[in-house]
Amino acid sequence: MPTVSPNAVAFPAMSPIAGVRLASYAAGIRYQGRDDVMLVELAPGSTVAGVFTQSTMPGQPVIWCQQCLPRGTVRAVVVNSGNANVFTGRAGWQVCESTAATAARLFDCDPRDIYLSSTGVIGEPPPADRISAALPHIMPLLDPSAGAWEKAARAIMTTDTFPKGATATASIDGTPVRINGFCKGSGMIAPDMATMLSYVFTDAALPAPVLQALLAEATEVSFNCMTVDGDTSTSDTVLLCATGCTRHLAISDPGDPRLAGFRAALRGVMIDLAKQIARDGEGAQKFVTIDVTG
Repeated sequence: MPTVSPNAVAFPAMSPIAGVRLASYAAGIRYQGRDDVMLVELAPGSTVAGVFTQSTMPGQPVIWCQQCLPRGTVRAVVVNSGNANVFTGRAGWQVCESTAATAARLFDCDPRDIYLSSTGVIGEPPPADRISAALPHIMPLLDPSAGAWEKAARAIMTTDTFPKGATATASIDGTPVRINGFCKGSGMIAPDMATMLSYVFTDAALPAPVLQALLAEATEVSFNCMTVDGDTSTSDTVLLCATGCTRHLAISDPGDPRLAGFRAALRGVMIDLAKQIARDGEGAQKFVTIDVTG
């Protein structure tokens, strides 16, 4: 692993989120002696929103997620590091199909409720057999406890020098809700996302259209406002998943004033994560913010 960035910050203590279980596993996709596959299980009925790279040549997992997103539901997220599954053609698409099909059988759901991400080397077909074969071994490891969050964040790292996480609490109509998020990224970082993957989870009960509006809004002031080296990427993905395990009055309008606290907390988590990516910029010695007014 590379020397830890002088700008590194400690991974925060994260409380469990109802309806979320995580696990990581060493599948030997590219790295030796470390976990390289992450699996997140979401409670049945969980909703999802997503924002992706603006590249006109996105990786196959991005295309898969974009096609799944109109359903607005998610049951699991599968992420591998070491191979980005980009510029891999039909072989790369078959990897997405086989991974989703395997996970769908394990969770007894539609394959379109399985979200996929990959990060790492571009242009090499990923080892589909290793990813699919790993999933049954990861299932018994799924864990809702606090320690599982940092392990998951480490499993998706590539050139990162430290795992990146953020957490917050808020309330919706007087009901407490929690937000946990983690991400990876350190190189090829430019405005409009970057070479990054980010996953944010909440126990709030919010429909997919509301989540999508909140996520797009928060992305604009966080991940779309950072740069390290001026390069963009083909794999950028941000997912926001809501398990609905905390019950509050139904909200169908993203402009509902009862969402003010949640909106601010989500924005804070995502800005925190974006700053951590910038802090970990490859070779970076300083972290700079620029405030523009007028």
